[in-house]
Amino acid sequence: MTFSIVAAAQTVPAKAAAAEPVAAANTNPLQDIRVWWDSSVAWVESHWLQIGIAIAAGLVIYFLLSMIRGFALKRAQSAPGQFTLTDIVGRVIHKTKSLVLAIISIRLVAGYAEPPALVLQIIQFVFTVAVVMQVAIWVREIVLGLIQRRAAEGHNETLSNAMGIIRLLISVALFAIAAIVILDNMGVNVTGLVAGLGIGGIAIGLAAQGIFSDLFASLSIIFDRPFRVGETIKYDTSIATVERIGLKSTHLRSINGELLVISNTNLLSKEITNYANLHRRRVQYAIGVVYQTTPEMLRALPLLLKAQVEGEGHEFIRSSFIGFGASSLDFELVVDVHSDDYNEVIAARTEIGIRLFEELTRAGYDFAYPTQTTFTAAPDGTMILPYAESVTMKTPKPAKTAAT
Repeated sequence: MTFSIVAAAQTVPAKAAAAEPVAAANTNPLQDIRVWWDSSVAWVESHWLQIGIAIAAGLVIYFLLSMIRGFALKRAQSAPGQFTLTDIVGRVIHKTKSLVLAIISIRLVAGYAEPPALVLQIIQFVFTVAVVMQVAIWVREIVLGLIQRRAAEGHNETLSNAMGIIRLLISVALFAIAAIVILDNMGVNVTGLVAGLGIGGIAIGLAAQGIFSDLFASLSIIFDRPFRVGETIKYDTSIATVERIGLKSTHLRSINGELLVISNTNLLSKEITNYANLHRRRVQYAIGVVYQTTPEMLRALPLLLKAQVEGEGHEFIRSSFIGFGASSLDFELVVDVHSDDYNEVIAARTEIGIRLFEELTRAGYDFAYPTQTTFTAAPDGTMILPYAESVTMKTPKPAKTAAT
């Protein structure tokens, strides 16, 4: 019993003495570094063959990836044309960093050498940061390339001038997302950061609501292309030609010569009629003949109108009787002129109208115009015809009314 107590008493101080260096090692950075170094040296000594094979395999993988990148870049740059899909692919490949290829190669072969946990964690962290940042760069180049391609297709000067601010906005958005992804992979709780960025974005958006509204309206005009520079449009009640599409406003030159400067947001909020690229224009005529026209002539009138329109080389749509007017029998004539030049349409409308007047006059039709016949009466109610050559006719005196 006495021996047991003495042994226990000797054992407890021994354990305490052993625990003190461990606690000191946990709190001493230099000791931690020494322990890590010793473990690393032991790992190298015990796995030197696997490490050598992993290094060789990593170099082979790196050179293969570099060769593939160089071959793809050469093929993309040799393709003709600028801002094509092949050119965009070449730009993306050109932005692939050699350091990223090296980190990918190390990550692929790191597991074969069975490194310590700390070394593997460092490799994993560097790999995550490199890949996320590289993907952000790739996405930025793809988006900017597609935007520049759109600008090149339409020869849009506004979009070319706005590429600076567009590049800045896209870069900020993509690298902010990349930073959040990296922090999340490190185990950081990014919920509060995402909420803060959301609130900050809302505040900035509300503060610059007008600017961003016109900016996005400008981008909508550029990409959707409801009209282009040089085209004639009808905005609200104004007809004008587009002179310039800016980031804030659009400049229109009215048919009377005034310069109209309209914000892009207000411009898109109205109904816009684009007169460009019309393959045909519709022309309508209202024709009125006198009531003395015979029914046979009325029935023959649509065919006569059709013959005159086709004789001028234009498309006849329809011609029909539309109603009894105050002083005429009314017909309509609808014609399509196949031309996108408005001056040619005006000339065709004039020639058709003159030919119709000529042929209808030759065929014996009389065009109606507003007329009024006035009857006068003497003080005693006797009606008097409106022309002096007639003989005065005695008519019964009206029972209750008399015209004066």
